[in-house]
Amino acid sequence: MYVQRVECRLFRCLENVIFEPEPALNIIRGGNAQGKTSLLEAVLFAATSKSHRTNVESELPQYGADQFQLRLRAQRDTGAVDIESRWFRGTKRIKVNGVPQTRLSDLLGRVNVVFFSPEDVDLVRGGAAQRRRFLDMAISQVQPPYLAALQMYRQALRQRNELLRAAQPDHDHIAVWDAQLAQYGAVMTAQRAAFIAALSDHAARAYTQIAGAEPLALEYAPDVRMDESLAAVLERSRTSDIKRRVTQRGPHRDDFAVLVDARPARSHASQGQQKSAALAIKLAELALARERVGEYPVLMLDEVLAELDAQRARRLLDAIDPQVQCLMTTTELEDRHGFRDAGSALFRIERGRLEKD
Repeated sequence: MYVQRVECRLFRCLENVIFEPEPALNIIRGGNAQGKTSLLEAVLFAATSKSHRTNVESELPQYGADQFQLRLRAQRDTGAVDIESRWFRGTKRIKVNGVPQTRLSDLLGRVNVVFFSPEDVDLVRGGAAQRRRFLDMAISQVQPPYLAALQMYRQALRQRNELLRAAQPDHDHIAVWDAQLAQYGAVMTAQRAAFIAALSDHAARAYTQIAGAEPLALEYAPDVRMDESLAAVLERSRTSDIKRRVTQRGPHRDDFAVLVDARPARSHASQGQQKSAALAIKLAELALARERVGEYPVLMLDEVLAELDAQRARRLLDAIDPQVQCLMTTTELEDRHGFRDAGSALFRIERGRLEKD
């Protein structure tokens, strides 16, 4: 699949921008704070209704504006997809192929995307919350039953936590939500385990291509062991949960380990190894998504070249399948990587204005 056209109006610094990328490698060049990242963010938001930079959507309109509009047109093997996202004073409206959508599940997976930014090194060196967010978005885009289970689990978790904070918690009512958490949590852990096992194989190959060195592996670390009953664990922890007024056990506490040369990359890997590992995970997501949906997602790489030395940058570019549409930003105004000679589409952005070189 590939993006054919993106229209941005009043989104960040993009007052009125039309972006028509080519199906292969597209390079967006410009200085800092000129709109490169905002252009990729616009594609991400249109495809997923999420920003990688903020959870506060009121930060997304151009300064002084109270609205923004995005429109994305993509081509899949099954046909064209049109997504329209409008935000006005806190209200968001989304249409897919002209039909209004009210649920995230109706949007995710229509246009699959994989996004990498410099902050994604936190997949390796950050806390478990970053890795859970990555898992939830990656799996939800390619496996709708996972998204449904995730949404139901979160709803049950909110209800249980509200009961735990009551002046006199009702154990019978809490037990009802325990059963819901156990039901949907089982789906989540099973799919997370299978996804991480497959992701690890792809990530190991991608890491070898980029770094050409130590082996990489990913290991699922569920909060509740796969052979344990989540319902039983929740029952045993209920007294402690009431005391602390929060649910302390369950898939919302899961994690996965990133190992380089069989050691935790978070504490033992160099910065270069951590960056390469994070990139390998994203390339693995790309490959795994192709296996699950039958075609490559759109790959977006924000300032990735600045994060790598010349050798690893070249290896990264060689590791990307020519069938992948890649949208890549860089502050390098000189074409030292030979993108033009390789037939890449080159764009330049300045003060929110985009031009094709």
